[in-house]
Amino acid sequence: MHINPLIIPILGMSIGLIAVIGKVFIRPWFRLQERKMEMEAKMVAEKAAQYAAQTERLEQRVRVLERIATDTGNDLSDQIESLRDRRDPPLN
Repeated sequence: MHINPLIIPILGMSIGLIAVIGKVFIRPWFRLQERKMEMEAKMVAEKAAQYAAQTERLEQRVRVLERIATDTGNDLSDQIESLRDRRDPPLN
């Protein structure tokens, strides 16, 4: 089988060209995708923290309401009014 002598330099240049294209275009694209994933992870973590804080506020309110509902020795209407006077941020 006879191999054309021009094939070897063409293959060598092709492999070099593929390496250059990979370094110039593909590596930065992978870095961009990695940064996007990091930013999305930060946003998800922030949302999780917001949900945790909101859940904690709701749990505190439920504890107060449970205490009011089960404690018959105190004046219920005064406690309800004191809760209304308290300014909590609106729930989102």
